[in-house]
Amino acid sequence: MATLALLLPNDLDRKLIALAAQTHRNRSELVRTALEKFLRELERKQLMDTLVAEAKAAYADEAVCQHAREIAEEFLPLDNEALDSAEGRKPGDPEQWWK
Repeated sequence: MATLALLLPNDLDRKLIALAAQTHRNRSELVRTALEKFLRELERKQLMDTLVAEAKAAYADEAVCQHAREIAEEFLPLDNEALDSAEGRKPGDPEQWWK
């Protein structure tokens, strides 16, 4: 396992010491956990930013938009059937969900 020397502002160190005492964990474990969480969230944000950029680029193309509409229209009856089933209605039941 690698070692990292880290300078912390005094107030942050006091908070870390208090949390370590409260949770019965050592400071290194708390910092390691926080860093792992931060890196996971950063990686997820970078992935989402990439996906959003690619989606925006794709949907700028009218052919892609039209294809997406066709797929959505194709699956609409199945979505409605699944919703009816989840809400306990039988297919073709005239009762509307908003009543």
